Amino acid sequence: MPYTLHRGDALAALAGIPDNSVDAVITDPPYNSGGRTSSERTGRSARAKYTSGDAEHDLANFPGENRDQRSYGFWLSLLLTESYRATVESGTVMVFTDWRQLPTTTDALQAAGWTWRGIASWHKPVSRPQKGRLKQSCEYIVWGTKGPVDANRNPVYLPGLYTASQPRKDRVHITQKPVEVMQELVKICPPGGTVLDPFTGSGTTGVAALREGRQFIGIELSDHYADIAEQRLHGALTQDDFELAGPEK
Repeated sequence: MPYTLHRGDALAALAGIPDNSVDAVITDPPYNSGGRTSSERTGRSARAKYTSGDAEHDLANFPGENRDQRSYGFWLSLLLTESYRATVESGTVMVFTDWRQLPTTTDALQAAGWTWRGIASWHKPVSRPQKGRLKQSCEYIVWGTKGPVDANRNPVYLPGLYTASQPRKDRVHITQKPVEVMQELVKICPPGGTVLDPFTGSGTTGVAALREGRQFIGIELSDHYADIAEQRLHGALTQDDFELAGPEK
């Protein structure tokens, strides 16, 4: 089977993944962001943080969104340390984040042992303008390697800017990412290699990996989203990518 999906806590599940067994970690963890104050970040649901009050959908919340800033940084460092152990030498990590958590994410990545290599941007053309403010139309991808870059291992040329709107029709996850963006990112993994996503959500990273000829290991805490991911991953193998429930995470 070209994919495996573990259900449960990411840190607990990562402990069971062998050393030096994955080629790339590509993940979109809960940001624990979405507020101006600590109480706004820790006291509201994911739906309240990341969707407008007049949203037409009724998407399920996801867990892990209510850590305070200190515990978030510590937790993310632990998570990325376990991911580092599981990754081969010269393997790659890519972690999504927003502007609020960008400094914490770069710190956690380096604290875990990775060599920080830079930041790519996901530009969302359809984002809300803000009166008297600059438009917040980007999320960020912090990336690094386990040791030196081995360009001969996977000689690809990838862009540092990805422009794609967050899917709105038939979406199945509050913070879903466009599958076309994820299909570009998984190319950092050598063909036939293994991509690990400790926060699988509805499975978009896995779908992208399978479409691009990579193996996939996912971990998801929410049974609701794990069920969706299972169906989508199976569909990706048969070229029938769960269109009824929506194509993205």
